[in-house]
Amino acid sequence: MFLEPHFSGQRSGWLEVICGSMFSGKTEELIRRIKRARIAGQHVEIFKPAIDTRYGEAEVVSHDSNSLAAIPVTNTKQLLDLPKDVTVIGLDEAQFFDATVVDHVQILASQGRRVIIAGLDMDFRGQPFGPMCSLLAVAEYITKVHAICSHCGNLATHSYRLVQDENTVVLGEKEAYEARCRRCYGMGNMLDLRG
Repeated sequence: MFLEPHFSGQRSGWLEVICGSMFSGKTEELIRRIKRARIAGQHVEIFKPAIDTRYGEAEVVSHDSNSLAAIPVTNTKQLLDLPKDVTVIGLDEAQFFDATVVDHVQILASQGRRVIIAGLDMDFRGQPFGPMCSLLAVAEYITKVHAICSHCGNLATHSYRLVQDENTVVLGEKEAYEARCRRCYGMGNMLDLRG
């Protein structure tokens, strides 16, 4: 269970990673934490990869249609130029950033900032996705969220791709992906044929 750190007089920064499959509530949890930081009077900035334009270019949006304004970035080095009064930084869809994101968020945490990162931990093949494995390794706090398997109702940990495309990055929603538990993910196309 995630326990929020005590913020009063906090002198050091840290990294929080929220991970899981598609439709597990990662962005929803990121938005919840960002809103709480704002309620606490902390100066917050939110960023997203510029390539993620599913819901618009300048917002992070959950599957439940909750949203917050966000700054699209192509290179996370841009984060290092933030004003010193920004104490909480949110990153959505971190799996789409390159490996330099790991170094950049560690610099921000070392500057005394709270960095909240959300992203897919595995790609549609069930392999670690982009820099997420390294982000998980260096984070002080990790929250793994789960979806519900669309076939059996168990906790889902995998993102199953419904469309034929071998590229690792294919932007999509329910028309292209569904959440599956380990067993149903492993059964793959057999479930699609019954469907």
